Amino acid sequence: MTPIPLSDLYYGPEEEAAVVRVLRSRWLSMGPEVEAFESEMASMLGVEYALAVSSGTAALHLALLALDIGQGAEVIQPALNFVAAANATIAVGATPVFADIIGLDEPTIDPAAVKRLITARTRAVVVMHYGGYPGRLAELTELCSRRGVALIEDACHAIGARYLDPQKRSPHGAYAGAVGDVGCFSFFSNKNLAIGEGGLIATSRHGLAERIRLLRSHGMTTLTWDRHRGHATAYDVVMHGYNYRLDEVHAALARCQLQRLCGNNAQRAALVEAYRRGLVRLDGWTIPFAGHPGESAYHLNVIVAPDAETRIRAAAHLKEAGVQTSRHYPCIPDFTVFSGSITDRLEYSRAYAARTLTLPLFPTMSPAQIAEICRELFAVSGHAMSA
Repeated sequence: MTPIPLSDLYYGPEEEAAVVRVLRSRWLSMGPEVEAFESEMASMLGVEYALAVSSGTAALHLALLALDIGQGAEVIQPALNFVAAANATIAVGATPVFADIIGLDEPTIDPAAVKRLITARTRAVVVMHYGGYPGRLAELTELCSRRGVALIEDACHAIGARYLDPQKRSPHGAYAGAVGDVGCFSFFSNKNLAIGEGGLIATSRHGLAERIRLLRSHGMTTLTWDRHRGHATAYDVVMHGYNYRLDEVHAALARCQLQRLCGNNAQRAALVEAYRRGLVRLDGWTIPFAGHPGESAYHLNVIVAPDAETRIRAAAHLKEAGVQTSRHYPCIPDFTVFSGSITDRLEYSRAYAARTLTLPLFPTMSPAQIAEICRELFAVSGHAMSA
């Protein structure tokens, strides 16, 4: 079998032309491409402000800082996530509190677990739209509003996804990342909108947007681009900040990738459906999000083995066959540096982490590649794949 990677870039002449355009402009740092990308993202999401930053981690860090979350605060977040949100929480001096997921078939943060964990010290809840599938935003927005805590959307997997509530409760129809106080996106090289490194924060709160603008560029009141255009001749520094700016080359690539997003996400949806048809009779395995009501971004295609041993055996078999797999994710409190963290019971998070297997998914995959992966999974289970 020709090796099948976990993910792959889909770039064409448009991306090449965009990079050349920036180079010929002779302006590389934050400037017109960034401004245009921010405007296009705000329009797509239906938010007032979209602020491009250097990574999804930077977006999460800035979100916490802008919300003035720091020493003594607790931030409830899923135990099943990439470590960025937890690291950002530690970076601002707050304490991450890890909540369980709903179940093996819906691995997003459980609103009931959040309700159990809220205390007088809770300042924010992070909902992570795992794999591109929106979490239970109706319950979480109501709970956070009632308890007076901020809601941060970790939408790093979910650009282009929409929340569709079975009962049409608010925020039915909203884009992932456009619902909470802030929404955070990642444009890492394996994401649906892939530029290597980059991120974005979405919000409709003016005060938060202004704080984020200052924090992402050393607390400076004007940028080099403003002074270059003659819009300002000097600047003040009004708060401590960081260099979390996005550059022009990455922004130009992002604009091209944004044009491809709807088509690429639709192709991902078709590929996931092909996987589900092929694996529906794979005994003992769980296919998460089957029947999920939302409009997913289909960032990941994950299946859950009957037990940890079967997952390990399947991953080894697929590797031998030339198929790259992964594990999204180990349970964060089980990492050395987070041992001793405040946690929920984490029954489902730990079971999911031990048994999850991420299969290749990218827009240029072929039906033949998916069929071959399905055949290999049936082979490792000791059964022939039905026609």
